[in-house]
Amino acid sequence: MGNKTKGLLALVGLGALAYWKYKNSSAEEKQAVKDKINTAKDNLNKWGNDIKDKANNVASQVQDKVDDVKNKAQETIS
Repeated sequence: MGNKTKGLLALVGLGALAYWKYKNSSAEEKQAVKDKINTAKDNLNKWGNDIKDKANNVASQVQDKVDDVKNKAQETIS
């Protein structure tokens, strides 16, 4: 078997083990897992929004500089 097949089988095995462990855990443990997942999801969303905001800021700065250069070029031509 190739590395991809072994990796896929290992991933499926880990998923099955995690599902079995979750299914057999207590209500408190299940809630703890749900809380961790929700926290991770919120952190990923926050991180994504931060990156999006930074990208928009950089794009805005670049657009401002392009507009400045364009205006200077038009003033020079006039």
